[in-house]
Amino acid sequence: MSPAEGGGRDDATVGELLRPDLRGSTPYGAPQLDVPVALNTNENAYAVPQVVVDAVVEAVAGVAQELNRYPDREFTRLRRMLASYLTTVTGVAVGEAQVWAGNGSNEVLLHLLQAFGGPGRRALGFTPAYSMHPVITRTVGTQWVDGLRGVQGQGEFDLDADSAVRQVLQHDPQLVFLCSPNNPTGTAVGLDVVEAVYEAAPRALVVVDEAYAEFARPGTPSALTLLEGRERLVVTRTMSKAFALAGTRLGYLAAAPAVTDALRLVRMPYHLSAPTQAIACAALDHVDALLATVEQIKAQRDRIVDELTELGFRPVPSDANFVLFGGVADETALWTALLDHGVLVRDVGLRHHLRVTAGTPEETGTFLAALRALTPTHLQEQPA
Repeated sequence: MSPAEGGGRDDATVGELLRPDLRGSTPYGAPQLDVPVALNTNENAYAVPQVVVDAVVEAVAGVAQELNRYPDREFTRLRRMLASYLTTVTGVAVGEAQVWAGNGSNEVLLHLLQAFGGPGRRALGFTPAYSMHPVITRTVGTQWVDGLRGVQGQGEFDLDADSAVRQVLQHDPQLVFLCSPNNPTGTAVGLDVVEAVYEAAPRALVVVDEAYAEFARPGTPSALTLLEGRERLVVTRTMSKAFALAGTRLGYLAAAPAVTDALRLVRMPYHLSAPTQAIACAALDHVDALLATVEQIKAQRDRIVDELTELGFRPVPSDANFVLFGGVADETALWTALLDHGVLVRDVGLRHHLRVTAGTPEETGTFLAALRALTPTHLQEQPA
């Protein structure tokens, strides 16, 4: 047998060919189970309004006959509409040259790490936070550093400027991730933290992930207000949550034009399809209709916080569309028991904690009723 036929050699397995830093890793994956009440992935529980459905169908039909052609590589109309939306909701003048978009905010984060991370560079995040930050970081060969949350005398998941700055100075990262509102805790980060981190990290891109910003309580400021004069500051957002468009996969960011220019170096050609652009633009033509459910979701979130407190659990005050709650005796056992009642929540890997998305009033009621029935055997005993 010739060498070409495999004789006289030991062929490498796929596992041996895999990058050493990826060996032993597990892929991201929230359970996708067929259950009556799915409250585990922070989706908007309300269906897309019919007026938006009709607009989307018309928009996609309008581009269907031109699918033999590549889409607008610069997604010009979409960037202009996203810039207009951000300007309207925040009062901050955002220009289309400052806006970038991708197939979900995860692709936007990937572009940032491809452009500003890489071998020999490190990224710092303050965990527990969004689990995809370290995953995406490692896929491009960037070192991930787990920063710490917790402020003495305040909430166990809070982050203050002094603590954040100490950790930035200790690790000297090239990227810093701040999540506000933070996932999985729901806690917002003060602008003083963003400003302090930016000043303490003069060699770093500072990324503020605001995926849940539309759900924040009144008076919670956006880091978009800090963009002017800060070329290394980036604010990412998504249309998956408040816009109820998780299936569209459209995330975006606002930053200095120098940042968006850099991302053109790493994105794949024509990365946003014509249907994706058409759907997003149609949605942005109906912002009021899509965001009409936000206040209802916030009301259910606050209902969850109030009722969990009455049951003896320890919910974390939330600025997002979900609630992290502690006081669980055994998180795996309670997760399973809730599933047996037809309710799927999220085990985020924090001892004695689970996370639940705020659903419709009926879904929230089903979750609370199940938890009320299970509480006596699943509530963590408090120290005497």
